[in-house]
Amino acid sequence: MLADLGHPERHFHAIHVGGTNGKGSTCAFLATELAARGLRVGVYTSPHLVSARERIVVAGSPIAGDALAEWTRRLQPAIERVGASFFEAVTAIAFADFAARGVDVAVVEVGLGGRLDATNVITPLVSVVTKVAREHTDYLGSDLAGIAREKAGIAKPGVPFVTGESDPLLRAVLVETARRLGAQPVRVVEPRAAGRGPLGLRGPHQWHNAWLAVAALQALPPPLGRVVGDDVPPSFASAFLPGRFDVRGRWIFDVAHNPDGMGVLVAALAEARPPRPLHGLVGIRGDKEWQPMLSALLPAVDRCVVTMPPSVPEGQHWRLAEVRDWAAARREHGRLEVEPDFDRALERAPRGARTTLVTGSFHTVGDAMARLPGFAPFG
Repeated sequence: MLADLGHPERHFHAIHVGGTNGKGSTCAFLATELAARGLRVGVYTSPHLVSARERIVVAGSPIAGDALAEWTRRLQPAIERVGASFFEAVTAIAFADFAARGVDVAVVEVGLGGRLDATNVITPLVSVVTKVAREHTDYLGSDLAGIAREKAGIAKPGVPFVTGESDPLLRAVLVETARRLGAQPVRVVEPRAAGRGPLGLRGPHQWHNAWLAVAALQALPPPLGRVVGDDVPPSFASAFLPGRFDVRGRWIFDVAHNPDGMGVLVAALAEARPPRPLHGLVGIRGDKEWQPMLSALLPAVDRCVVTMPPSVPEGQHWRLAEVRDWAAARREHGRLEVEPDFDRALERAPRGARTTLVTGSFHTVGDAMARLPGFAPFG
């Protein structure tokens, strides 16, 4: 498909960001600082919350609906010829749009895994892997070392490779794989205390993402790369990412969609101490490890309404009857309510609450934002 378009991915510099959690936040920090340096920055992320246009952003503006339709029309013969997936087609459109809108550098988030991801056609200036946790086991397997090897598959010969993985065994797999693929230099970002400058993204976990972004910026070649200094750059204070501990009045939106993500959300709640009572509206895809996710969240909220987001594909529906039985067995049925209808759940969750948390998946956050006036990304 890219060949049909004249290889637009060769018309801009890129930074490639993979990992299980923290990809979007790291991309947001990188894009904010690069824009602050006067560069025209493209950002490609996934999945979207409300509109597919959110995935392809240049200088803060999403791709126009007409442009998305026109690129789709132009690529349709190639899409049908090769049997391209939705993600493969959108990735090609993103690179074409970045070239057409004249970006200087694109921050490209891996969709799934790394080695075989559609985004891995680029040769970036630096490759980043945030951290590794168990996810997409139907595609990546359940072995964490195997998942790490897949994610390190974005490493390229002669390209700097940066990782923030803290587990020694997984870190060793990432480093060994990156070196075997010829990446150089390979840098591991150790956990650090919070810096003196503020961050626009909330939660204690964001400091690790921020330091990882700093290391990636330092790894860029001249003239893009320069030493940031002992603290995070001032631009990080304005970084923003919809749906990541996204506080909007009495609502908090967070896409925590696996046990690791739910753990950092609970830590962020403990630090932020939002007004109580705190109620949760939770929808989790059926292919996720929902039991440890709910076990982590329930002690942190006063009441929880679980539901089924309508945008979840039918084959990935959450079996709410199993959730009800699980809650009863744990004697949580008084604090956990099951409401299969999403719209009714969205009405029930805020009743009696001073703060309402919406979490569990991109589907849950996106479906809620689409129904709450003024909350959808980019309006």
